[in-house]
Amino acid sequence: MSLNIFKHKTIAGIHIIAMLMMFVVIIVFASIVAYKEYQNFDNEAKSMQSSFIQKQKDTIVFDTTRVLDFISNTYKHRNMQQDEEVLKKQILHAIEQLYGRQDGTGYIFIYDFNGIVLSDPVQKQNIGKNLYDTRDTNGVMVIKDLIDISQKKEGGFVEYQWLKPTTGTLSPKVSYAKSFEPWSWMVGTGVYLDEVEKHIQNQRNTLKERLNFYSFKMVFLLSILFIIGIIGIVIINRILKKEIATFSHYFEEASSSYIMMDEKKIRLSEFKKMVHYINAMITVIRQRKQKLNEMNLTLESKVEQKTKYLSIQNDLLEKEKAFSDSLVKAQDSFIKHSIHEINTPLAVIMTHIDLFKMKEGENRYLSKIEAASKIISNIYSDLSYMVKKDRFVYEKKNINISTFLEDRIDFFSEIALGNRHNIISEIQDDIWLYFSEEELQRIIDNNLSNAIKYANKGTEVKVSLVQEKEEIVLKFVSISPKIEDTKGIFKAFKREDDVRGGFGLGLEIVYTICKKENIEIEVQSDDNMTAFIYRFKKEH
Repeated sequence: MSLNIFKHKTIAGIHIIAMLMMFVVIIVFASIVAYKEYQNFDNEAKSMQSSFIQKQKDTIVFDTTRVLDFISNTYKHRNMQQDEEVLKKQILHAIEQLYGRQDGTGYIFIYDFNGIVLSDPVQKQNIGKNLYDTRDTNGVMVIKDLIDISQKKEGGFVEYQWLKPTTGTLSPKVSYAKSFEPWSWMVGTGVYLDEVEKHIQNQRNTLKERLNFYSFKMVFLLSILFIIGIIGIVIINRILKKEIATFSHYFEEASSSYIMMDEKKIRLSEFKKMVHYINAMITVIRQRKQKLNEMNLTLESKVEQKTKYLSIQNDLLEKEKAFSDSLVKAQDSFIKHSIHEINTPLAVIMTHIDLFKMKEGENRYLSKIEAASKIISNIYSDLSYMVKKDRFVYEKKNINISTFLEDRIDFFSEIALGNRHNIISEIQDDIWLYFSEEELQRIIDNNLSNAIKYANKGTEVKVSLVQEKEEIVLKFVSISPKIEDTKGIFKAFKREDDVRGGFGLGLEIVYTICKKENIEIEVQSDDNMTAFIYRFKKEH
């Protein structure tokens, strides 16, 4: 699962989200439990209904069998001299007196095989009537079906609608019937099924009350837990806010004064572990900063002094050619010594930055030092090129300019971040160019450096590379102040904005290389954006 849900959230917000998620899980779990309980009850109700009906069937079978046993036993031990019709009436009378409930149910009914009512304690007005063709509201031929099934060996059951004595209305009923063959009698009794439904409904109401009470207790318990959780979140959030506020206050002071953090002010053990590493980092950064400041003071002072001197000398060259040779020698001598003075400490700084990053990881103070070092490295490379360009032939070779450009953008990414910029690249893959690697780097590096330096804070620097027929187009676009003199900026020591620093040598180097290699330069600048476009000719 992606963690974007916690993006831009406060610690308290994350705690609340976690509590809500837990609350939802508990609610879902409780709902599933309640649903399962209801489902189990439905299954139990069906089983209970089936069991209750079967129990009632067993009861009416038992009652019917007892009556048949009574009839059969009386029939076997009858007085052979007694009139059979008289005996039948005695048996029917005895059965009517012995069987039946106070509510008028559970009585024994007896019909002959022709459908004539012989005994019906509830509806005595029907005695003697032929009800063979009687149908219920569902079309069931009640008496006929009971007679037919009674003649089977074990008898049988019939379900139908019949008048219930206690209510005076039709109710579902199941009856068992079995025949007494010597007299062609159908003997039976039944049970009204609405009694089963009442029993099950009572059980259902009991379970519903129990589940409602269970649900109430669960909601009450969840509410208590939720309140306790919110209180816990508030307490934890206050503790964390206090710790974070201590860190924030310290970092604000450390950004300017490099003070050490007091471990005693931190209460949480997890944060205490961070104090040691933070103090160690501050110590290293302070030492590096001191060294860098010392080097910058020396370097800026020397370079500014010499640069102004060279500017004055260049103006005098046109008037006094006699001093040209000595001026060039002095210039070369200065740059050589300056390069030497820069190279050694710069190499030490870059090496130690890499070692520190490998050991301690990234941090923003180290990133600023690294960015500053890379700026100095770029200045060093420009000065080195100026010294060597007239005495050294830079070898050309086939270069994958797409990959080369991506590497240089990666080199300047720390400088861009330090100036609150992002470098956006749109680079066509696998473009090859026959060119000097050192001179190509001067073109790219100086354009990237200027774009980062002069772009408005917080804006993007866009770099694009495409191949168009016989040309390779390299473009640098930034949102920066308008360049008033788009041609003069390529002159040595020319700068549009003196506040931004620099020596004004970068674009002069770029112009010299482009002129030598026949590269077209186009500068577009207005109030909205500035673009430097270079068109390289493809060599076959």
